[in-house]
Order: sequence, then structure tokens, then C-alpha cells
Amino acid sequence: MNQDELPIERGFPIERVNEIAEKESRAKMHYRPIYTMHKWWARRLGCVFRTICLYALLDDPEKIDVHEPGDEQETLSDEDDLAEMLANVSLSDPEALWDLYPKDVRVEDKKILDPFMGGGTSLVEASRFGVESEGWDLNPVAWFVTKKQLEAGQTDVKELEAAFEEVEDDVADEITRYYRTPCPNAQTHDEEPLDEDDPLGLAVDGNLGFNYEVPAGIREDLAVHDHYADVMYDFWVKELDCVDCGATVPLFKDYRVAKGRYENDDQYNVLCPDCESVVLVDDWQSESTCSECHHKWMPKDGTASGSKYACPDCGAQYGITDAIGEQGGFDLRLYALEYYCPTCDDRGLERSAVKGYKRVEAFDQTLYDSAEQEWREHEELHEYVPGEEIPEGHMTSERNPVFKHGYEYWADLYNPRQLLSLGKIQQAIQSLNDQNLREFLILALSDSVRYNTLFVTYNRGYNKADHIFKQNSFVPTMSPVENNVWGAKYGSGTFQAIWDMVKSGVKYASNPTERHVQNGENLETEPFTQPIGEDSTVYQGDMRTIDAENEYDAVITDPPYYDNIMYSEVADYFYVWQKILLEDDYECFQYDKTPRAESIVTNPFHDKTEEDFESELHEAFTVVRRALKQDGILSFTYHHSDSESWGELLAALCNVGFEVTATYPLSADVNKFISGDAVEFDILIVARPSDEREATSWPKLRQRIFETARETRQRLEESRDLSRGDIGVIEMGECFHEYSKHHGNVHREGEIMTAKEVVDEIYGIIQEASDIGTTEVFLDLLRENADDSDAVNKLCRSANTRPEELEKLRLFNTDDGFELGTWDNEKRIAFLEDSLREGDLSDLGKLQYLRYRYDRESPIGRYVQQWIDADLRELASKLVDATGDSVYEEMLAIRSDEASERDLPSGPDNQYSIDDFS
Repeated sequence: MNQDELPIERGFPIERVNEIAEKESRAKMHYRPIYTMHKWWARRLGCVFRTICLYALLDDPEKIDVHEPGDEQETLSDEDDLAEMLANVSLSDPEALWDLYPKDVRVEDKKILDPFMGGGTSLVEASRFGVESEGWDLNPVAWFVTKKQLEAGQTDVKELEAAFEEVEDDVADEITRYYRTPCPNAQTHDEEPLDEDDPLGLAVDGNLGFNYEVPAGIREDLAVHDHYADVMYDFWVKELDCVDCGATVPLFKDYRVAKGRYENDDQYNVLCPDCESVVLVDDWQSESTCSECHHKWMPKDGTASGSKYACPDCGAQYGITDAIGEQGGFDLRLYALEYYCPTCDDRGLERSAVKGYKRVEAFDQTLYDSAEQEWREHEELHEYVPGEEIPEGHMTSERNPVFKHGYEYWADLYNPRQLLSLGKIQQAIQSLNDQNLREFLILALSDSVRYNTLFVTYNRGYNKADHIFKQNSFVPTMSPVENNVWGAKYGSGTFQAIWDMVKSGVKYASNPTERHVQNGENLETEPFTQPIGEDSTVYQGDMRTIDAENEYDAVITDPPYYDNIMYSEVADYFYVWQKILLEDDYECFQYDKTPRAESIVTNPFHDKTEEDFESELHEAFTVVRRALKQDGILSFTYHHSDSESWGELLAALCNVGFEVTATYPLSADVNKFISGDAVEFDILIVARPSDEREATSWPKLRQRIFETARETRQRLEESRDLSRGDIGVIEMGECFHEYSKHHGNVHREGEIMTAKEVVDEIYGIIQEASDIGTTEVFLDLLRENADDSDAVNKLCRSANTRPEELEKLRLFNTDDGFELGTWDNEKRIAFLEDSLREGDLSDLGKLQYLRYRYDRESPIGRYVQQWIDADLRELASKLVDATGDSVYEEMLAIRSDEASERDLPSGPDNQYSIDDFS
């Protein structure tokens, strides 16, 4: 072992990390609530970066203190024990340090840098080790979010609660008064007259605060009720005129409202298009009858599909965005509500009576109209909502052209009631005296606008609202849902619900715990005494301006994603809200949008090319190389894995004097950043400064790389329980290590090989060193129940096949989303039928075709008789193991006795042809 090597260069406990990552990714609120205080994109799991810190920062036993969580006095592990742990980490056994994962570990005299801190995971986790940490990000939103995460550990929760209560006392009732509805179970008092000046009962503590009018015709439809329910969600639909007959057309994709709940969970709430009642039906995809007016219709057949809408009166079809442009916009109609009634809950009524869906009444529409009147009257509130135009960009002009849908200003993304409510909260927050507490309330307000916009849709299957960035882009919806901005007892994404998440994050930061798995059992430690964020500093600006030299022991980061997501553009959505109360305190919030030109990303809309990305990434790594100590370590995660981007990355690292020392696969927790854009898989890369480059010939280096790949694979297969894909990633790192010793000095036929050329060759060498072919990869995909392209790319890295080959064989396709080429997949069966005609069917194809015919109760006996051999039986057994489908073996027992039922002629090469059964 090289004594200078850090544990992370010799091994990484992938299996143990993944045990936690799988659970943490589904329950971030319980594992690390600090990361749920505000949205940031592609945020890494805390357990991943904690493990990176553990294996990258621990090197000198004399400067490591280990405490039992909850007991500052109890020190664990003496220097000899720690020295042995550090020395024993290896590729074959990386878990020598793992016992320290749930311990309160402190490291002396370490300083780390994250030059692309984003959501700040690296800094938060590093600060828990007591190191000095610094972070940079160009984006003001990322800077602000991370700043508050690091300040959370030094914030008094009781003072924060008191600040929230100030805001609550100031405006909560003024907001929630607009989110009420007559409870369906309420008694009306027709004999009791409405209040002449306040027929809707909007006064708070006897104070109305503005004047509103209810037209006489509508007053007649209002009545006094003995109690009201809280509105959780208001359901809206956009409307356009028919271009032929002029009728008003609601843009319903279908007439579903939401899945039934409780005793009605086998039914669906749907909207009757005739009487506009919300009724329960057994099957929304079949003809249904309204229980109120007896109208018959098909709830699945709406008026809008894709980019067009159809008039239900005359049948005319037209483009939605064309009509919006020609008609000067669209109208919105309130058509349904979801409510919760605390009065009925207190009375002990059944759950379906306490919480449910209802049609819109005159009271509901009039209540909204009154909110709109107050918004128009209180012009002073308008300065507390964004006034900026939506900037043109890739996300707003190309991916989802919001301008064609009638949106020009950020304020257009909200209705007047939402703007009124959010403006009131902002105004109340501004009145708080303490800047730190005020900023935490700004953080909560900023994150809540994800759920309080007309770009929010309703998840009908889960009975809750989604948020604007469900697809991480701006997707206009035809049926927006309006949240209760302040919040009721139930409902997601309200200001109060997001505030609760911020408060939980602050509590966690003061005394964080660690959840881990031990002997298959999920455990949580006692609170650590080391709070989050001590000795941490964050800067907003271009990291290329960092002038430090030989200063940092480690750089731990998650660099730019090439062209996967345009942070600056999507972050503008939060920025315009944050700047309202922050622009007087911080210069970076004094602009109309976040920085564009300095962003290291490929964005053709802003003339940012691939060449720009390569050049700017080179500049960034140059700064990192200069700032890092000579014996320091660079450790970063990376999300783009095609050979071209890998070549660019490897070249950028090597050109500035880095040597790749290891790569490891990481749990693919991050969602697809943009709908339709697949990130292949996630990798941890470790590199260290190196100024020496030895010249070598490609044949010599190729042989060393081949031997390295084979030796690495053998070691891992003998000692680790890793998937083939994971092994391939580690192989790749070892091969990169071999190459980076000679970068710029690898000669082939008189020319110097580029890093991109070497990467292509390394992929081929890893596959050549493997005897795993197409069928084995497909079996692995079946075992993993793969549901995206990530698994295909990952497995093929360590196999003697490529994704293109599997796709050509229709073993997977992405035509309509990711589909595996199983025996019941139409595209795979069509491919098999063509192959059968040509007499070119593999053993896998034979078994899948037999399984397909077996399911259709078509004869298979003579096929079995002709094809069966030991290899086919063995593969059938593997298929049973991979899928749990015993039919693969059972059908091979069907022989010529079945075939006698029909005389089946032969196809080419003595195989039967599909044409024989047509």
C-alpha cells in the first residue's frame, strides 16, 4: 500500500452506502430534514457525502477524535485502532472504516472546498466532522439556500417559532378566510339574513380591511350556514372559445377529479359535464351515469388532447396555443373543491364526510371574486410579488414555450388570490426585526411557491397536489390546482407545511442524528453534539475568481452537468421571490435574473456551446488544482457517462495536472432532471495532483489496462457482492488511473492519442475482458426489474455488448418511455417474428417466442421438439430464476404429442416459420 494513499483511493463501501441510500431517498424528511427546507435540483444524498468525507478526510490517527453520539465525554478508538482501520481499507474489503459511520467523528487541521456547492450537501456533511469548509456558487438561490442550512445549527428554534407566530398572528386569518366553503353537512339558516356589509363573513376580529361588493343576483344564492369547511385545493380549468361556433370549451383532458378514499377507495370522483356535480363512479374509463342529473357520458373522453382541443358542440378541433394567441389568452373556471371540515371531525363523523370533494357553489366563486377585489384595492401589496418579465431562455422558450401559452410576467403564473396571500406573507415577514429569523421565513415562503402557482397539477391517484418542478421545467397545465396558501390541517406544500419542514431542518441542524443499517436492522443514533455549519463560509460568485493557492486538503464537489439542466433559468422562479426582501441586503439579488453568461453549461439558446463548456471546465479545474495542496484530494460525483463527455472530463482533469486514482458507482437516487433526458448513471471520481507524465506506446498501455481490468474484476467477484455494472465502473476507474499516468504521452502509430480516443478504447477493453454477453445483460435487467436506461448503460459497461445492440434486438426500447423486451412486449415479439421468418432466432428469442405462443394457447410442441437441447434448458432455468415465471421450464415438457394435433411445415434452416400459422 502506498502510505500517501487515502482510504477513498483504496476502497469505498458501496454496498453499505446503498443500504442507507435506498431508504434515505424515499424518506429524506426522516433521515436528513435539513435538505428538505428548500428545493434544489439534483441534490446528492447526505449519506453519500458523509461517506465521502469519512473516507477522504481521515488520514492521521493523531488528529482524529471519535465520540459516542450523545456523550461528548466518551472517546472511542485509540490511535493504534484508528491506524489499523485506516490501513486495512482496500478494494477487496473497504469496510474497515465503516464502524465509524454512525459515530461523532472530529478531524483536526482540515480545510475543504466545494467550488460548485449547489444545495450544499458536501458542506453540511463536512461541517459535521468539525473541519473548516468553504463553498462557492454562481447562483444566488443556491448560495442563499446553503447559507441558511449552515446557519441553522446556530439558530435558536424557540426564537424562530416566535418569529413565525408573529407572521401568523398578522396575516393567517386574513388569508384562510378566502379558503372556506359551506360544509356539505352544514345546516343552512334561510331565515337568518346575511350581513349587509359583509355577506361572506370576511371580517377578522371585527375588521374587514377593505370594501367588497356582491352583486344582488348572487346574494340571492347565498345563505347563512352553521359551519364551514376548510378548502384544501381549488380545481380550475382553462377555457377557450371554439373557433367555429364560438362556444366556450373547457380544456379537460378527461373528467377525473380524484380517486375515491376510505370506504370509496374502489371508485373515482369525476365531474359531470352536464350539471357540474362531483360524483362517484365505479370506472372512469367506462360509460357512467351522473347520480345527480342522470346524464350519461364517458369520463375518460375530455375536450383536450395533446396540443389540440375539440368543441363538444360542433366537433371543431384547433391548436391550443394558436387559439391562446388569437384570443388574447384564456379564461379560468373554478369547477371543484377538496375540503376538510374540522367541525365534522370534532363531531366524530365518518372520514368520507370529514374530507372529500364537492362542486362549486355561488359562495365559492364569490369568495374568489372578493379576494380579487382586495388584491386590486391594496396596491401596496403589489411590491411584494414579482414584477419582472419572464426571461427568454432554453427552458422558457424552447423546452416548454410558456410565452405561447400566454405567460409574459412571473406574476402571470399565479391568480389574484394567490398573489394576495403571498404578498401578505411577504409584507409580514418584512416587519420582523431579526435578519437571520427573517431569512428563514423568506426561505419557507420561497419554497412554498413551488406549490402555490397555476402550474401545479393534482396527483389524482395519490389525492394531493404536485409542484411546479415535478418535471424540473415549466410545464403549462390545462387544469391547474390552487393550494390553500396558508394551509389547512391537511394538504401538501402550504406555507405552514413548508414552515414546519424548515423548523424541522433547524432542529436537526443543532443536534443531528445518523440513521444506519446494522445486521439488517434500521437504527438511529443519539443526537450528535457537533452542530451543523460551524466554521463554514459560503460565497456567491464565479469560482474561477478563487485566488487561493495550496490551501485546501480536499475539494469535494458535484460539478456542472454539461447540458442536463439549466440551473440559472429554473432558479429564476425562486430568485424573483427572494429578491423582494433580500435585494437591500445582498448585491447578488439586485438584478432581474440569475447570472447566465458565467454559468458553466452547454446552452445553445445563450450561445453557450460544447466548446465553451470544455474550455470553462478546464478553467475551473485549473483553479481547483492551484487551490488544492499537493498532497490533497479531489473527490467529486459526476452524472454524465457517455464516452464523449467522459473523454472531455478526463482530458480536463489530466490537462491541468490531475491523476484519476479511483472511480466508484453511486446509488442512482437523483430523478431525471428534465423529462425525457436520461442521465446514464452516477459515479464518484477520485483524483489527486500529479505533475509527472511518462511516455508510453499504446500497445504497452493497452496490455496494462487489459490486465488491470481483468485483475480488478477477479478481485471484486471473489470478495464483494456487487452487480456486474458496479464492478464495471470500478474497473473503469482503475483503467483511467493507468491512463492518467501517461496523459498526453500515449503514442499510437506516430501520433498522440487523445483522452476521448483512450476512453473509447477502455470501454472496449473492459468489455473484451468480460465474457458477459447480450443474454446475460438482459437476464440482469430482468432480475433488477429495470425501469430506465440507466441500468442498461451501467450493465453494458462491464459486458461484451453495447446498449445499441440490445436496442437493435428490441430487448429494450424507449419509443414510448422505457420498456424491457419481455415475451409480452409488442415490439420484441414483432422482432422475433421477423427473425423467425429469416431463420435467425437466438435461444433467448426461442424461449420468449414459445412463451408468447403458450400464453396465446397456440401450438408449440413441434417447436420444442426441434429446438430443445441442454443450452435451451439451462437458459429456461435462468429465466425462471430471473422472473419467477415457471412456465419457461414447464413448456419445454410439451413435445410432439401436442404437435400431432396439426401438421406444421418447416421454415428456413429446418425451423418453423411464423407464416405457417397465419
